[in-house]
Amino acid sequence: MITGVVGITLWTADLDRMLRFYRDVLRLPLHSFHVDEGFAAFQLGDIRFNVGRHGAIIGASKDPLRIMPHLGVDDIHAEYARLSAEGVEFIRVPEREHWGGWVATFSDPDGNVLQLLQFPD
Repeated sequence: MITGVVGITLWTADLDRMLRFYRDVLRLPLHSFHVDEGFAAFQLGDIRFNVGRHGAIIGASKDPLRIMPHLGVDDIHAEYARLSAEGVEFIRVPEREHWGGWVATFSDPDGNVLQLLQFPD
């Protein structure tokens, strides 16, 4: 029986660049980093968000919209301003959705598309 999502991994050819982005720019809390294995794990609540080097991955994501991780935030406008100042280019600035929450969309260095998500109060 499947009980939930426990993690997600984004594979890359350039782990150093992705690690700097997720650790230093997004400031995700690093759980573990294994240089020899080419794998970094971040702890986001009960979920592990991972980036790892994979030999079958070459260059940027070829289908960046297929999977879109949503990163929860308490104040989307403050996080949007902080990340914009860090040089993150947004595809979609914060907008309120019809269901009351807010989303903002951006890409990581490999071109994977992610969204900031703020649930309604």
